[in-house]
Amino acid sequence: MKTDADYIAGLKSNERKAYAEFVGVFAPGIYNVALNILQRREEAEEVAQDVFMKVFQSIGSFDGSCSLKTWIYRITVNKSLDMLRQRKRKTPWTVFVNLFGEDGEEKETAVDFVHPGIQMEQKEEAGILFAAIDKLPERQRIVFILYQFEDLSYKEIASTLKTSVSAVDSLMSRAKKQLREQLNPLVYGSVR
Repeated sequence: MKTDADYIAGLKSNERKAYAEFVGVFAPGIYNVALNILQRREEAEEVAQDVFMKVFQSIGSFDGSCSLKTWIYRITVNKSLDMLRQRKRKTPWTVFVNLFGEDGEEKETAVDFVHPGIQMEQKEEAGILFAAIDKLPERQRIVFILYQFEDLSYKEIASTLKTSVSAVDSLMSRAKKQLREQLNPLVYGSVR
């Protein structure tokens, strides 16, 4: 199994094989993080491409203060959040084009999003869960996604977000509490 140093050396040497291997190893994680944050496949693909471009351009400045995976996930989270902010700033016409496409056909929206890894019989429940996750405050949502879907430890998340482990723990606790509050009425019905 290759180490961070092996990947870094390969990328710095501009070897085509090293690039292809790097993309093959890291693409699924980058795409999944972006997809879970953005909940739109096209945007997640665009972010993944942007992340690889940033990594390839910046590998020389990687200082090794964190793991390569953590550094890549940090770039992915930041690019995904940039995409979300860009989405919110769009004019009414670009929102229309984003919803329906330039040809007028309706496109996938975050409300309709169901992660492609979800089994058919679980799509409705998954849709409800992703809608609830989407309502979380930004940092809580990112912590929840990185922990639950990407299996990062609190320490890795803290390094990715440049914060403390206790801050991650607090964000995760609040995210779980808010999700319970949102999902319990759906699971158990409204309490009178």
